[in-house]
Amino acid sequence: MTLFKIILISFTIILVAAVALALWVQSRDRAQAARVWAVLEGARETDPLRFEPAMVADLPEVAQRYFARTIEPGTPLHRRVKLEMEGSFIMNGNAMPMTARQILAPPAQGFVWQADIGAGLMRFGGSDGYHRAGGAEESWTKFWLHGLIPLACIGGTEDHARAAAARVMLESVWAPASLLPQFGAEWAQTGPNSAEIRFADAPDLEPMQISFDAEGNPLKVWALRWTDANPERVHRLQPFGGRMLEMAQHQGFLIPARVELGNMWGTPDYTPFFLATITSAAF
Repeated sequence: MTLFKIILISFTIILVAAVALALWVQSRDRAQAARVWAVLEGARETDPLRFEPAMVADLPEVAQRYFARTIEPGTPLHRRVKLEMEGSFIMNGNAMPMTARQILAPPAQGFVWQADIGAGLMRFGGSDGYHRAGGAEESWTKFWLHGLIPLACIGGTEDHARAAAARVMLESVWAPASLLPQFGAEWAQTGPNSAEIRFADAPDLEPMQISFDAEGNPLKVWALRWTDANPERVHRLQPFGGRMLEMAQHQGFLIPARVELGNMWGTPDYTPFFLATITSAAF
């Protein structure tokens, strides 16, 4: 056997082993996302309370305005929602097409976001997730280029979980029942058209800030989020948020239908990197 053939066979063996390892790791990532998705879906309320305006009679005016606008009387108060979306994900100034599905549970419980992003040679997919149960947390961000090359495989740290928990809180505008005082949301009006919300079962999170229009539609949402999305790559509290650009009705709830979100909200460095339109919402 020639040296060339030996080298070729060795390279082939290494390549096959590398592909097999990548496929195994990716299958493990998918299994984690599927497991948490199933847990969150399985915890859906079977006989929830139904919304009555009296539930919010003691809240500040801006909160009463919001709930009068976003939840129809008699609506079953499901706090879990499954979303489908499309839009753009912006990396390094380049907008790439995105399609995704998501399950979102109440703050301090979790979410799973599964997405396909990009096109052609720069097409990748994977998931973000967070789950908290029994005092334990797990979180991850795992994306693969064409299912073979890892682009992001991070998580399993306190820093990552803290950032992911803030995301669940901010996205609770997609599940308005999660913002009711009956489920631990604590409202404080901060201006004629603004409020901050804390959550009894997530006391370590910075409060969520929301501004509204005269009808009660949410316009902007933001919070100080623990993140290393900065030039120094150092974890610290930074403003993260964005705008609610359109609203749509789903099963008695009025929720944001088109949003833009990004780091450094409210500063000159703000640039949205997530632009999404909700195409389906099931409570």
